[in-house]
Amino acid sequence: MRRGARDPGLVGTHQEHASELAAALRSAVAGEVDFSVTARALTTMDASNYRRVPAGTVAPRDAADVAAVLEVCRAHGTPVVARGGGTSIGGQATGTGVVLDLTRHMDGIVSLDPEARTAVVRPGLVLDRLRAAARPYGLTFGPDPSTHSRCTLGGMIGNNACGAHSVAWGTTADNVRSLDVVTYRGAELTLGREGRGAPPGLRELVGRNLALLRTGYPEGLPRRISGYALDALLPERGVDVVRSFCGSEGTLGVITEATVRLVPLPAEPVLVVLGYADEGAAADAAPGLLEHAPLTVEGMALDLVPDAVGLPRGGAWLFVEVDGPDAARRLVRAADALDADVVRDPAGQRALWRIREDAAGTATRALGGGEAWPGWEDCAVPPARLGAYLREFRALLADFGLRGIPYGHFGDGCVHVRIDFDLWTEQGVRHFRRFSEAVADLVVAHGGSLSGEHGDGRARAELLPRMYGEELVGLFGAVKDVWDPDGGLNPGMLVRPGRLDEGLRFEGLRSEGVRSEEVRSEGVRSEGVRSEEVRSEGARSGARPAVELPAVGLPMVELGRAAARCVGVAKCRVEGPSSGPGVMCPSYRATGEERHSTRGRARLLHEMAIGEVITDGWRSEEVREALDLCLSCKGCRSDCPVGVDMAAYKAEFLDRHYAGPLGLLRRPLSHWTMGWLPHWLDVFGRGLNAAMRLPFAARLAGVTPERTMPRVAASSFTSWFAERASDRPPALTLWPDTFTDHLSPEVGRAAVRVLEDAGLGVRLPEGRVCCGLTYVSTGQLGAARRVMRRTLDVLDPPGDGLPVVVLEPSCAAALRTDLPELLPDDPRAARLAASVRTFAEALEELAPGWAPPRLDRPVTGQTHCHQHAVLGDAADRRLRARAGLTGDLAGGCCGLAGNFGFEPGHYEVSVACAEDQLLPALRDAPPEAAVLADGFSCRTQIGDLTDGRGRHLAELLAEGLAEGVEGGREEVG
Repeated sequence: MRRGARDPGLVGTHQEHASELAAALRSAVAGEVDFSVTARALTTMDASNYRRVPAGTVAPRDAADVAAVLEVCRAHGTPVVARGGGTSIGGQATGTGVVLDLTRHMDGIVSLDPEARTAVVRPGLVLDRLRAAARPYGLTFGPDPSTHSRCTLGGMIGNNACGAHSVAWGTTADNVRSLDVVTYRGAELTLGREGRGAPPGLRELVGRNLALLRTGYPEGLPRRISGYALDALLPERGVDVVRSFCGSEGTLGVITEATVRLVPLPAEPVLVVLGYADEGAAADAAPGLLEHAPLTVEGMALDLVPDAVGLPRGGAWLFVEVDGPDAARRLVRAADALDADVVRDPAGQRALWRIREDAAGTATRALGGGEAWPGWEDCAVPPARLGAYLREFRALLADFGLRGIPYGHFGDGCVHVRIDFDLWTEQGVRHFRRFSEAVADLVVAHGGSLSGEHGDGRARAELLPRMYGEELVGLFGAVKDVWDPDGGLNPGMLVRPGRLDEGLRFEGLRSEGVRSEEVRSEGVRSEGVRSEEVRSEGARSGARPAVELPAVGLPMVELGRAAARCVGVAKCRVEGPSSGPGVMCPSYRATGEERHSTRGRARLLHEMAIGEVITDGWRSEEVREALDLCLSCKGCRSDCPVGVDMAAYKAEFLDRHYAGPLGLLRRPLSHWTMGWLPHWLDVFGRGLNAAMRLPFAARLAGVTPERTMPRVAASSFTSWFAERASDRPPALTLWPDTFTDHLSPEVGRAAVRVLEDAGLGVRLPEGRVCCGLTYVSTGQLGAARRVMRRTLDVLDPPGDGLPVVVLEPSCAAALRTDLPELLPDDPRAARLAASVRTFAEALEELAPGWAPPRLDRPVTGQTHCHQHAVLGDAADRRLRARAGLTGDLAGGCCGLAGNFGFEPGHYEVSVACAEDQLLPALRDAPPEAAVLADGFSCRTQIGDLTDGRGRHLAELLAEGLAEGVEGGREEVG
C-alpha cells in the first residue's frame, strides 16, 4: 500500500489517538502494552512481501485480556490483528491497528488426554511444544508445516495450515474439535458442529444460499484453502462452525483456546526416496502412490538440489514416508521409479527432511546469487492434474522471463515456489501483477485453489473472484459482516482486500535511479529483446545480487536492501535449548525476545532504512539496543535459509552509529580496549597483567567485573618460534593470531609439533600480522581496513603461494570472509582468503599419508560458531576419527564470543548461551572425556564457568606424540 493510503476496511483514525489508546489499554489489561518504536517496527512485516505499520502491540495474559483489548479498540475504532509466530506469507499477520502478540503469555497446553487423543491448547503455543508433549504417549498433531519449530497453533488455525503429512492426517481444519473465540464486539463463543457457537444470523444466511454453497466450490481438491470454507456449514456436512472458522485469517474472531485432535505416531516410519526422470514424471506418479496409504508424498526437482548429494538417480524426487519396511518394499515395487532409496535410520531421515524444510529459504537464494520472493507460493490443483499444471506453469514462467523452483506436497497437488520478481521498481511490480493474474487463471483452469496452504492474505484475496465468482465472494463479505459488522478484525484480508501490488515492503527501499534491465512486459524485455533470448541467457526479472557487507560508505538504503533479504520464515526463532549442530540465534534463545532474533534485527534495519517508524537513521538507539546482544557468531550466515549476515550488518551499523568526533566519544570503553586488543598486547605485552590487578581496572577498561581477565603469557609464540632452528623447507605459513601469540602460545607450540611430525616445514610471516577481527566486531571498519592493509603489505609479495594455516577459528573466518569483503578492490585480499586453511584441513591436504597418534578416548566440547558458519568442520571430524577421538561436539555458541562476554550488561546472556548446549554437553560427558575447544573464547568461557579446561585439537595430538602413542606416516595407495 502506498504510504499514506488508507487500508481497506480501516476503522477509525487510530494514528491520531495512539497515546490515548495506549493509556486506555494499560488501564484495562494485565498484559504488556507496547506502543514503542521498537515494538511497532518489529511487527510491520510477516514472512510475506507486504508491510503495514501498526499503532502498537499488546501481549494479553489470558482470554479476559483479549476481551478487554477488543473492548478498548472497539471504543476507539481501532482494528485488531492476532499474531502468532509471524510466519504467514500472505501478509495476514500484519496490521495497522493493535497487534495481539499471543506468543508471550497465551502459549501453554491446558490439558492433554491420551485416551481421548485430544489436547486443549492456547493460540500462542508453538507446534513443536505440543508434539513434544504428545510424543511420550505415542501421539502427535498431524499437520506439520515446515515452520513447525516456531509456528503457533493459533496461526495454523487462522491459515488452515497443512504440512507434509496432510495426505494422511489432513489439514488443520480436519484436526480441530472446538474453538473458544472472542468477536470484535466482545461475544465469547465456543465453536463446534451442529451449528454450535454460530453468531446470530449466520445459519439464516447459509440457509438462503444453499444452492450457491453446493455448487460454488471446486471438487476433488484436498488443499482448498482459499476464501471462507462456508460449505462446511451445509446441513449435510454437519453445520460445522469450527471447520468454517479455520482458515479465516483472524477476520472473524480471536482464538483464545482450541481443542485439537491427536493422531498415533507411525510405529516405524521409513522414508522412501524415489527418483524420476523429471519433475513432470514425478508429479504424474504421485497420485498413484496414494493407494498405498503413504504418510507423505513430497516432491522436488534438480533445480532445488542441484548437487543431489545423497539422493537416488534422477532429475526429480518424491519423498514418501510409510509405516514399516514391508510398506516401503511394496511402495518401491509399485512406484515405477528410475531409482529408489529406502532410509530407515532416523538420523538419515532427518538429514533428508532438512533439505525439504529449508526449501523456502533455499529457493529464495538459489537463483544465481539473486533474490526470489513469495507471491505465488502455494497454489493447489487436483493431484491428478499436477503434472499437466506444472508443465504449463513452467512455460508461463518462461513466457514472462521469470524463474522459480517449484516443490512441495505433490500428493495433495500443492506446489510451493519462490519467483524472482523484480519488486524493487514500479515497472517490475506491474510485471508482478500481470503474472499473478495470468497464473491465477491457469490454476482455475485446472480446477485448483489460489491457496493450498498459507491462506490468501494480501497476496491473493483480490483474485478470489477469478476462482469463486463474484456472487460467492460477495457471500464471503456478507459472512464477514455477520461475524464482524464493524470490520475491526484484520481488515483488508479475504474480504474487500487491497490490491495485491500495493503495500509491498520494498517500496521505501527502491532505487529508481538504478535501471532494472530485466523487467518483462507481456513476455518482452523492456529493451525490446524477445523473451526467447531472455530465457536462453537465464536472465531474471530484475533480481539484484545480494549486497555483500560491510562495504565502504554503504548508503543506508543499501543496508536496508540487504536486510530485506530476510523473508521472515523465522528459523532464528526456534525455542531453546537448541539441539544439533546449528548456531542461530543464541541471543534469541537466551532472551526469547523478537528484537534479539536475526529476523527482528533485520526488520529493525529495514525500518531504519525506510525511515517511517525509525526516524533517526544511523543514530537509532532502537537498532543499537537490538544489536547490542548480537554475539556476531555468524550463525545466521550459514543457518539462516536466505543467508542473512547479521554480524556484518552489525559491524556496518556500529561503524556509522559512532561516526564523527562525537561518535568517537560515545563509543563504549570496551570498543577501545577489547576492540584494539591486538594493538595493546603488542605495545604493553605482559604489562597488561599488572594493569588489570589495579583497583577498578575492570571498570576503567570497560569490562564487566564478573569476568576474570585472561593473563598474557610470559613468552609469546612468535618469540618462542624465533629462538628455534629448523632446516626443514617450509610447506606452509602458520598464522600467529593475537590470541595464540600472546594468550595461549601453548596452542601454537603444539601445532608446530604436530605439523612437523607430519613432515611439514613451518614458517611464520616476517612481520606483525592481524586479521582485524576485533576491530570488525566492534564496528571500527576504518581501523580494520588499515590493519588488514598493513597485514597484506607484510605478506606482499605473496611469495611461493604457501597455504596459510590459522589455528584460531574466528581469525580464519575473518580472513576468509571479512577481509575480501572489506577490501574488495585489493586482489591480495582475495588471494590470502583463498589460501587460508584450518589446522585439520592443512594436515589432510598437505600430509595425506600421516597417521595421527591413536588417542582412543571420548571427547566433548563445542564446534566454534565461526567454524560452523564459515569454515566447516568436516576435516576436523575426519581427523578426530583417525585419532580415535569419539563423540560429537555440541553446536550453538559458547556465549563469550570475543569481546561480547566481557562487556557490561552481557554476563547473564553470555552464561545463558553457554547453558544452551555447551555446559550441558560438558556435564553429560564421561569423566575421562577430553574437552575440545579450538577457539580461545570457548576455552576461556569453559575455564570461567566450569572446573574443566578446554584444549585445542593440536594440543591433544601433541600430547599423544609426546607420550609416544603410535602414529606416524601411513602408506598411501
